[in-house]
Amino acid sequence: MKQRTLSRTYEFEGKGLHTGVYSHMTVAPAKAGSGICFIRTDLGITIPALAEFVSNTARCTLISKGEASISTIEHIMSALTGLGVDNAEIRIDNGEVPILDGSARFYAEAISADGLVEQDAERVYLELPETVEIRDEKSGGFVRIEPADHLSYDVTVDFNSHVLGVQSAHWDESVDYAGEIAVCRTFVFFHEVQFLASQGLVKGGDVDNAIVVVEHPVDESTVAHMAELFGQPKLSVTPEGYLSNLVLNFPDECGRHKLLDLIGDIRLAGGYLRARITAYKPGHTINTTAAKAVQNLF
Repeated sequence: MKQRTLSRTYEFEGKGLHTGVYSHMTVAPAKAGSGICFIRTDLGITIPALAEFVSNTARCTLISKGEASISTIEHIMSALTGLGVDNAEIRIDNGEVPILDGSARFYAEAISADGLVEQDAERVYLELPETVEIRDEKSGGFVRIEPADHLSYDVTVDFNSHVLGVQSAHWDESVDYAGEIAVCRTFVFFHEVQFLASQGLVKGGDVDNAIVVVEHPVDESTVAHMAELFGQPKLSVTPEGYLSNLVLNFPDECGRHKLLDLIGDIRLAGGYLRARITAYKPGHTINTTAAKAVQNLF
């Protein structure tokens, strides 16, 4: 397969989920063999999209180099990977990628509409000499990356939640990434939101960009406070156990979003793998640790 890049430059803007800072971002074509890189245009610093530059994984994936850092890169990284983009340059004028609707939908829709440009170079796949497995002893989670003929992902999430249950999701290059994975939004548990807000996080959270899972009973005054936090005049709890700020795209949308994140994080290994990736209770820390372990093999 030939390497591919974007057919034109795309512009996105909006606030960051965690910082609330408004950013302008462009995603542009790049020459063959260059991979994916981020450029802080306000600082003039380029950060390659590689696991070695990951410096924080608290609630998102953050890369940094010198005085420059860029957080919440996982959704755009996932979109580029799921759509088959080898080379791209992402320019941003602030420190957090816009959250948009909490998914990779807008990236996927824009890029898919135009198609990709084939480049005059063969895609170089990362072919593992051995299986890589990273485990989180506390959660029981793991990410296992095994040599295989084709790239595939299988994810199982279990938050011990009676609302979510155990959810599983699969993606390989035969599955419609844009329609089945990209549209799946980030999620948070209701009881976590107030804590996150007290820590100065989710400053950019609103009614449009997060699924809120209501695991425990809550009274009307608490829901009213949440409505105020989301800038929504009125919210309620649905019979299924979600805040009524949005309607799910799929019953297992939360599991699919964890798959979306994993695809983006594993791309930080430095390219497309020929591997079968299996994850149980994945998260940004274990995902990016696995990506770095793969990167270190080459």
